[in-house]
Amino acid sequence: MQVSQIPHSVLSSGPYILLGTQLFAFLGPILVLAPGIFYILTLRNALLKCSPESRTIDPGKIWLLLIPIFNLGWHFVVILNMASSLRREFALRGIPVPDPEPGKMLGLAMCILMVCPIPLFAVLLIPAGLVCWIIYWVRISGYSKALDEVRHVTFPAT
Repeated sequence: MQVSQIPHSVLSSGPYILLGTQLFAFLGPILVLAPGIFYILTLRNALLKCSPESRTIDPGKIWLLLIPIFNLGWHFVVILNMASSLRREFALRGIPVPDPEPGKMLGLAMCILMVCPIPLFAVLLIPAGLVCWIIYWVRISGYSKALDEVRHVTFPAT
């Protein structure tokens, strides 16, 4: 096909296609990274509301979830430690919780669904993992609010 046979509308749209590609290349990572950062902040804030005695993981270590590939395994560690920390803090404050290990089962389900190595199944399991991720995020936020409602009471030494 010669250049003279290409419709003028296709030739004149070249700069717009290039601009769109550059815009996507710039905004794409931001659109993926922003929810992850807000998720990490939610987990970190929930841990900060727990007393240091109840925490089984340092709140600063939650940021390691931003490391690609490493985060696939680290997420399991974070989920298990979040459940343990929240369980201990709820027991310390005397807050009744229907889940004996807050968020553990949902969090583990999310991690397992997101790590599926089989491409054929990944098409179905990763979206399910994303749904579990959102539900887990909302649940941890709810636990964090429950910690806000019942303050830890410290008694003076006698």
